[in-house]
Amino acid sequence: MTVFRKIFSYALCAALVAALLASCAPSQPKTLTVWTYDSFVAEWGPGPAIAKLYKEKTGTELRFVAKGDGGALLASLLAEGTKADADLVVGLDDRLAGRALESGLFKAFRTKATERMPAEILVDPSERLLPYDYGHFAIMWDSESGVPAPASLEDLTKPEYAKKLIIMDPRTSSVGLGFLGWVQAVYGPGWKDYLARLAPSLLAMTPGWDVGYGLFTSGEAPLVLSYATSPAYHKAYDKTDRYKALLFEQGHAVQVELAGILAASKNGKEAVRFMEFFLSPECQSLLPETQWMYPANPAAALPESFLAAPKPAITLPSPILDPETDPAAAAGILAAGNRADALASTQAGAK
Repeated sequence: MTVFRKIFSYALCAALVAALLASCAPSQPKTLTVWTYDSFVAEWGPGPAIAKLYKEKTGTELRFVAKGDGGALLASLLAEGTKADADLVVGLDDRLAGRALESGLFKAFRTKATERMPAEILVDPSERLLPYDYGHFAIMWDSESGVPAPASLEDLTKPEYAKKLIIMDPRTSSVGLGFLGWVQAVYGPGWKDYLARLAPSLLAMTPGWDVGYGLFTSGEAPLVLSYATSPAYHKAYDKTDRYKALLFEQGHAVQVELAGILAASKNGKEAVRFMEFFLSPECQSLLPETQWMYPANPAAALPESFLAAPKPAITLPSPILDPETDPAAAAGILAAGNRADALASTQAGAK
């Protein structure tokens, strides 16, 4: 055997041994990184249960990264762009979708699951952002507070509700942005005047829903911006009908929550597999009693607790009139009016 053949033979044996050892070694689990909002990954949110079920079914780990509320999630995504350390984004909504799609960061994903979904929640014809749940915004009322229930958005401006309402900041919260869309749908060009009248009623304008709702349930205020499905939570976990969603005759705005695959993902095939799983009836059935929203896939069963959730008779189309400027303008009006009211009260007390 020539020297060349000996070297070649040794090299071939070494390669075969290395391949054999590699095949016997335990494979490293794949990991998908999902950017989302805080409450999605909380211990009471759907994130932990979804990650557990997906790992059991596929062997792939899900790494959820919380980025605040929906508005903060979008801001982080736009700031990072194609350098974002994520494969998927879960938690944008229909009012944030326009800016998200304009960024060009998402790729189209087609699935038969959308064929079963209500047409009104399919907000992206390009199929880059797909719905996974939805619900109507509503004012929640503590029926044991001694404060009468308002019957309309206009009622909230009455003096009897001064410092009685908690809402969310439309600059940072998708819930706060949804309230702005609701107000604009009802009041049209007069929306700024309405918010100026509403400002004295605010106890707080929190950066996100979870903080604001926590203040409400701790008794800080009898009214809070939330969802018409919130009573289902209290029925299931608190066994109480104390907290009620108020239905207004003018109608209610709806929020559609969306998920999408980032075009820059290095795990594209696995990301597609996750989306198929996420929109399946099996996974969607985890959402009602963790997200407290309706699952986008109607084949997912609803729990008995949702019988406590009233359904608005009127759904209002409620896009933001000017997404670039209106959220900041709204927050400014509410904050300025709230400060002015507090100053007037202080001055009156000093006399």
